Amino acid sequence: MSFKVRIAQADRTIDVPTGATILATALDAGIGYPFGCQSGNCGACKSHLVKGEVTMEGYSEFALSDEEKARGLILACRAVPWEDGEVAWLEEDDLVVHPRRLLDCTVVGLEDATHDIKRIRLAIVSGGPFDFSAGQFASVTFEGCPPRDYSMANVPGDPVLEFHVRQTAGGATSMHVATKLKIGDHVRVEGPFGPSYLREGHRGPIIAVAGGSGMAPLKSIVERALQKALPQHIYFYFGVRTERDLYLHDHFAALAKTHDNLHFIPVLSEGDGSNLRNGLVHEAVAADFDEFDGCKAYLAGPPVMVEAATKLFEQRGMRRADIHADAFYTAAEMATAGKKTGAEL
Repeated sequence: MSFKVRIAQADRTIDVPTGATILATALDAGIGYPFGCQSGNCGACKSHLVKGEVTMEGYSEFALSDEEKARGLILACRAVPWEDGEVAWLEEDDLVVHPRRLLDCTVVGLEDATHDIKRIRLAIVSGGPFDFSAGQFASVTFEGCPPRDYSMANVPGDPVLEFHVRQTAGGATSMHVATKLKIGDHVRVEGPFGPSYLREGHRGPIIAVAGGSGMAPLKSIVERALQKALPQHIYFYFGVRTERDLYLHDHFAALAKTHDNLHFIPVLSEGDGSNLRNGLVHEAVAADFDEFDGCKAYLAGPPVMVEAATKLFEQRGMRRADIHADAFYTAAEMATAGKKTGAEL
């Protein structure tokens, strides 16, 4: 048994088998439906349910809020139809789509960023060119490990890709990176994915909030904005537990000295007597801003941080459309909750 679902922009009707999702069936039919994580966490496949009925399970409130659901929006990657219907994916004026690539790479750089985060640099051997927008992520497969999603930390166009991998308890991939990865190793990279990228046409203030290895995509976003000489002020908040968890502090402090529109604010949640800001990172933002008129926010890092910052921005008047959030779940969290993130801790 199947249900007929019309895809408005493609002007095609597909037969969706019972229990199958609209997105999976559309992609199998060769329709260029916008998507990212395919697991209900990024919102790239958000769509209008024009008519019909669907059920959805196992998605993140960052991808689809209750208010959006009440307005008839769905996530095509989680939507299972129970009658014939029609959907239309959301149109976005600045939507950017890059061709998906499967790259063969080799490790050319490997260093400790902190006591538990590795900075990895990969040279593309074949499969390029690799075009992406600052803030996006890729599926990265190290030899003998399952694929994991990590955000690019380099600026688009750089010949070498950069990723930040934090070691997590029980994480097979992060443990491999921490203890076994070496220069010259082969790595496969597939992408790009994700809708939480820099909107280069926006000219209002940028508020970037990173937690831990969420530094990676926001490093790419901030450096790209500076590279493009975007004129607005950029407020980059970097939240970590203690001073030993900070990295790239000197790098961004130096950039802030040479770019009058960049403001770099590291925040320690467990203050240890340093002269840096103390407290939760979203609380630091709340102390600095009464409202966010004309701003866009870019968030990346632990889900609890992303959720708190998202609520703050919404409470002070920011539109959900101007909040571009990438919550990093660990592999264990994804297995427990049935989730997949834009990138991993």
